[in-house]
Amino acid sequence: MLKLVNLALLIAYPVAWAAPLMRAGLDLPLFGLSEISVLSGLRSLWQTDMALAAVVTLFALVAPYVKTVGLALMHFGRMPRRGLAVLRIMGKLAMADIFLIALYITVAKGIGLARIETAWGLYLFSGCVIASLIIGWRTDSQGVTRAT
Repeated sequence: MLKLVNLALLIAYPVAWAAPLMRAGLDLPLFGLSEISVLSGLRSLWQTDMALAAVVTLFALVAPYVKTVGLALMHFGRMPRRGLAVLRIMGKLAMADIFLIALYITVAKGIGLARIETAWGLYLFSGCVIASLIIGWRTDSQGVTRAT
């Protein structure tokens, strides 16, 4: 079961990156809200702050996907069990991204100049990261791998 759920994450993550995380705009009745996804946010960030864009790319795209691929390799006996320590770090980096998104939403709502609504992609992305954390814990606690 862990294998299947983990493999499903290889599809779910790219969907979550393209899905709207939030809708944001001015808090005025005539202005609509723009949908912001991980990918659209990164595209804008690369134009304004390349260093921050690189960090967010690491947290939002690279870390969760590397962890998912690594767990799949472990489940199919292609990675030694000692690789689990690196995968734990990848999971923590991915979780940090969700924290940052939540912090940005909270700050923007607190300022009161903009209107922000969370969208389904935030829940999908959060669910992917949480599912990956659970899969990692179960893999570690059950000794799922039998790699040589």
